[in-house]
Amino acid sequence: MTRQEIEQRIEALGPWFYPFDFGGGVRTISNVPPHVTDIFETRRQMLECVVTAHFAGRLPQIRCLDIGCHEGFYSFAMAQLGAGRITGLDVRQANLNKARFAAERLGHAGIAFQQGNIEELDPASLGASELVLFLGVLYHLENPMRALRNLSAVTSELCVIETQVAGEVEGEVEWGAREWTRPYQGVLALIDEGDEFYADNTETGHSPVATCPSPKGLTFMLKQAGFQRVEFVEPPAGAYEQHARGKRVVCAAYK
Repeated sequence: MTRQEIEQRIEALGPWFYPFDFGGGVRTISNVPPHVTDIFETRRQMLECVVTAHFAGRLPQIRCLDIGCHEGFYSFAMAQLGAGRITGLDVRQANLNKARFAAERLGHAGIAFQQGNIEELDPASLGASELVLFLGVLYHLENPMRALRNLSAVTSELCVIETQVAGEVEGEVEWGAREWTRPYQGVLALIDEGDEFYADNTETGHSPVATCPSPKGLTFMLKQAGFQRVEFVEPPAGAYEQHARGKRVVCAAYK
């Protein structure tokens, strides 16, 4: 493709969420405010730290499934890290169109992209992957527990989850009678994403109803979904401000 053809294709596919450098001065412009784009690099650093520590020299032999892959940004990061067979899954065809184009321009044509919804997924249709990514997705979902059970079913070793988290709430709830109570296992905050959802914002989920977990709630749900061990990843020096303040977290869930 000529430079003019590439630029025309970028414009036709836009707007873009991630900033891609296709070389020769040709780039996509992220529609995310400049003071927020540091989130992309912080996510990548935290993800790569966990992945390299767990898989070390096995990366070329593993299967990687990137659920909610969007435009393929982190699929490409795993390819650059040396991961073998990579599949990106996203609910929106428009995102996949951009991911396939970016993969072609960046030399990652071997990555497979397909449409799918984690909340409605038949895990048997994908099989199990040693590494599963679930970045920036969970807090947009209407059915997070179903999604995490599906996530567990397609993970054979490690799943890396990045999500916004709600503030922790602790206490007890009456459970059938005044004297019978049960402690909270963390909380889910209900968020109305209707304004963005009905405006076709591609960063929302498949519904205007979003559920954002607290850290304890996330840990509890992941273990109930079938993960044996859950560890929160320390943000690096200079991390994006939300990660640094613990308002967004990256956790490694191990089978």
